[in-house]
Amino acid sequence: MRPLAAIIFFTLFCPLPAAAEEAGEDKAHIEIELDPYYASAGLYKSLTGKPIPHMGAASELELYRKLVKKFYLPRTAVLEASINPLPYAGTLIREHQPNFYRRAEVSKNLNLVEAVTAGFEEPWALSLFFGNVITFDSINKSFQGKRTGYSGILINAGNRHIQHNKLIRDNWFEVEGKLKGEQYLQDRKLRWSFRTGLKTHANSHIADSFYLGFRRSRTDFGSAKNFWLNNSGFEYVADFSQRNLGPIRHFFLVEKKFPFGKRKTFSLGAGFIWTSGKKYTGKLADKNSGRSNFQFMIRPNLEF
Repeated sequence: MRPLAAIIFFTLFCPLPAAAEEAGEDKAHIEIELDPYYASAGLYKSLTGKPIPHMGAASELELYRKLVKKFYLPRTAVLEASINPLPYAGTLIREHQPNFYRRAEVSKNLNLVEAVTAGFEEPWALSLFFGNVITFDSINKSFQGKRTGYSGILINAGNRHIQHNKLIRDNWFEVEGKLKGEQYLQDRKLRWSFRTGLKTHANSHIADSFYLGFRRSRTDFGSAKNFWLNNSGFEYVADFSQRNLGPIRHFFLVEKKFPFGKRKTFSLGAGFIWTSGKKYTGKLADKNSGRSNFQFMIRPNLEF
């Protein structure tokens, strides 16, 4: 955690070079996101002294093109603290309501509490992003979505790991290249994330990994012409061992969205998590936990 703290201090508190200061006013603002699975507060700071660029109501392809084009040029830093409310709640239920948790187990492949809260390997994190940030038009307030796109390098760190709704002590550190964004317009809501990175663990019983991840989610509040691309979402993450390059985890989720009322959406996702026996060793090995290395997921959500 110390290297990340030093980078954060230098980025946010050291003065900008004179040339950058002369280029314009040093812009900084805070954005908040609230969601049952991911909630965060982020401080955005321009590294050039210029305001963060605004793209209005650009199309999906235009957003991707703009972010990829500026990927190599770090113009903005973002310091963010995040928590995963439902995944963390799952650990509290298992710890403090063990009888309820046991009754929720349908089989070794399906515990209803874990099925709803699975997919996140940590309860919270501190993050620092360097790269290109653009903002979009939005009809939502800041706490209902970030309304921004990112392309650059993200550094994450935390001190806990989640395994089968159990909190495990682990100082983990992660570095990834990311293309991510959220856009909220009158007729649609779009989220995307494409990333690759490395993750290391201080806990010797958790394998260090590198990974590839893809996520896209779109809600259309008008007529949805394409059944598969509109009002739907998917996410896939593949983790590989840093030691021998073997696969150690596959995460797959598909969602279907059902808009109703005034910009409200009920979404229902289903998928699975496969975990290799080589991801956890020693006392954390799945054979010692009494759980299967294949787990089903169910992810209901209500979006406003």
